Amino acid sequence: MISRNRFNHSWQFTIAAASLAFGAGSFSINASAQATIKIGEINSYKAQPAFLEPYRQGWEMALEEINAGGGVLGKKLEVISRDDNGNPGDSVRVAEELVKREQVSLLFGGFLSNTGLALTDYAKQRKIFFLAAEPLTDKIVWHNGNKYTYRLRPSTYMLVASLVKDAAKLKKKRWAIVYPNYEYGQSAVASFKTLMKAAQPDIEFVAEQATPLGKIDAGAVTQALADAKPDAIFNVLFAADLGKFVRDGNTRGLFEGREVVSLLSGEPEYLDPLRAEAPSNWLVTGYPWYAINTPEHKKFVDAYRKKYNDTPRNGSLVGYSALMSIAAGLKKAGSADSDKLAAAFSGLKVETPVATIVYRAQDHQSTLGAFVGRTGVKDGKGIMSSFVYVDGAGLQPSDAEVKKLRAAD
Repeated sequence: MISRNRFNHSWQFTIAAASLAFGAGSFSINASAQATIKIGEINSYKAQPAFLEPYRQGWEMALEEINAGGGVLGKKLEVISRDDNGNPGDSVRVAEELVKREQVSLLFGGFLSNTGLALTDYAKQRKIFFLAAEPLTDKIVWHNGNKYTYRLRPSTYMLVASLVKDAAKLKKKRWAIVYPNYEYGQSAVASFKTLMKAAQPDIEFVAEQATPLGKIDAGAVTQALADAKPDAIFNVLFAADLGKFVRDGNTRGLFEGREVVSLLSGEPEYLDPLRAEAPSNWLVTGYPWYAINTPEHKKFVDAYRKKYNDTPRNGSLVGYSALMSIAAGLKKAGSADSDKLAAAFSGLKVETPVATIVYRAQDHQSTLGAFVGRTGVKDGKGIMSSFVYVDGAGLQPSDAEVKKLRAAD
């Protein structure tokens, strides 16, 4: 496996300097570089470790498998990873460093929607291929979509659409909403309002709490929602904010007798820390790895547990599927050239541990779907039960709508 991070910069510089001083050494370094396809990876590891440490393990496992099988196009893959501190400006800065100094051929990664948008624009400006592995905002494939950017995970629109059918069946009129006040949360709420109004015209939104990312005042938020006396709650919080919201809501009885529809809350990254305090009977999207029994998924889980002595999270699945997608794209393109790779990803079919997906030509969004089910507690741990997999191909707006949304492409 070939993987590097920021901590070996001084060592790399020393080696490069020595190579310049000795012609033979320089030739050796260049020959080695030509024997690999360099891939830049950018993410918010320090800011969002719950999801991104498993994600890193996922792509590292894929990298090891790919290289053990001979690599791609006769070359090993080399991933050079950088942390962007959860900051869009840093995302662009390290992208430029990877492209200019490290001379990577393409980029992948991203977690937060704002950093993902920054990288999407960078890909357009620099004409370099970028696979957005995780950022969920619709703008990445619609309003800000471009030739060089594709996205693996379902968008906020798709995730909301996977829940709306069941949410409308609840027949709850008065809804309260809570979300992190940045691009992902805003995008998810906009989609929920639009789709729910279409499914249930008499719906009312009686309270809306937009919280600073990572800085929720859980007591004030839960009290404000309770004061509005909603019939149901739509939640978009995740990570530490979600944990604080759930604990305070449980303490104040906010969820008693109320339906809660929640994005991402069934993901192990966010359920596991809550343990027995995990919410009961919420309608959620997530990743019930422990109950997906297909041969392909069992193979993935077994390999992951053997390598890391740990269970996979949703991040593990995303990281693994992202690098496997890149390998498939490189094989189809026959090159690491960004224009050829962008063309190859159009209609590209990839086998992931949970489904066969296709990267759509019309908006560069993959058809990876979502697991939808109810939360519960078993043996002192939060789980998803009564879940179904909803194919992402059925969670899309019409091609005509997509064409309008990508008018700037």
